[in-house]
Amino acid sequence: MSQPAPRIAPDEQHFINRELSLLQFQRRVLAQAADPTVPLLERLRFICIVSSNLDEFFEVRVAGIKEQMRLFTRGTDRDGLKPTELNERVSREVHVIIAEQYALLNEVILPALEAEGIRFLRRSEWTDAQRHWIAEFFERQVLPVLTPIGLDPAHPFPRLLNKSLNFAVELEGRDAFGRSSGTAIVQAPRTLPRVIQLPAEITGVDHGFVFLSSILHAHVGDLFSGMTVRGCYQFRVTRNSDLFVDEEEVKDLRVTLKGELHQRHFGDAVRLEVADNCSEQMIAFLLQQFGLTRADLYQTPGIVNLVRLIQVPDRVNRPDLKYQPFEPGLPPALERKASLFEILREQDVLLHHPFQSFSPVIELIKAAADDPRPFPAAAAALAQTEATKERVALKEVPQAVVRLACTS
Repeated sequence: MSQPAPRIAPDEQHFINRELSLLQFQRRVLAQAADPTVPLLERLRFICIVSSNLDEFFEVRVAGIKEQMRLFTRGTDRDGLKPTELNERVSREVHVIIAEQYALLNEVILPALEAEGIRFLRRSEWTDAQRHWIAEFFERQVLPVLTPIGLDPAHPFPRLLNKSLNFAVELEGRDAFGRSSGTAIVQAPRTLPRVIQLPAEITGVDHGFVFLSSILHAHVGDLFSGMTVRGCYQFRVTRNSDLFVDEEEVKDLRVTLKGELHQRHFGDAVRLEVADNCSEQMIAFLLQQFGLTRADLYQTPGIVNLVRLIQVPDRVNRPDLKYQPFEPGLPPALERKASLFEILREQDVLLHHPFQSFSPVIELIKAAADDPRPFPAAAAALAQTEATKERVALKEVPQAVVRLACTS
């Protein structure tokens, strides 16, 4: 009789760190964006998916690492990494991913899109007609919802929402009230679109877009009458958005979760993103305000929120630059012309959604409703619900739908 193999005590080489593994997954997503066989607009979509995934990664995973650092956790995980070491490795890896992501976007994807008549207009490229249209758009749509905040002893640094687009403005001079403020913060409300499409007649291409950040850069001086704008820098802060619920202490889960969901917009900062033209003085100021270090700083050669570009493939009607729409099929057992009940008497049928069609389920329910032999269970359930008010789940089913099912 063979003896069981001796157990080997696990060591560091047997484990892969969860956070570093997730970053390797982001590399695989980025590889899809770099693949020239992938349709062009889908490559742009993959670029955006990387940014969206990294947002969630920082909100939850990096936030957890920083929480361990804050609690002075000295031990190592099973992979042998201490929280401080893991934080440094994550920072290095993400910096490399972001550099590759923006290089791919700026050097490959955007030029290829422009060749297809899909152009993102830079401020330096605006024509007089485009400047006029953008100025009217700013005055009509953007200016009324902006509230600049000049920083002074009476107006401290504001609490900024998680992942919101903001601008730090360096000013010189005095405003109409004689006040001097060297720095102001302009928050872009989330009601404003981040990508604006211009009319084709003034762009010369089928699809011409401009970023909201470019519009605000061009017109930020309109917010500070009598003052000179010395610099305007877009930035974005990512905060801890992980929900913490102590099951033993919670008395009302709904109230607790409601409070946690509200607080997640203002959790501790875990990442600061700025454009690469941001001054060193402003970077140091922002890092201090958010309690972050240089390892938490990510400078981007472009807009700081690539996630918002994901709307572009949906707004551009170019089927040749997208994946063909997926049409779910049927399992072989259901392809023959026969009653569903006859097929199910012969064999079981497994449906794999969403890759296979949901229509057989609908047809099965419809066939059962049309058959006069089944017991009217819906009517019985409704009668029982009327008699027993505590059966909330059944009571919440709209009665009209139930009656309709009974009469089908």
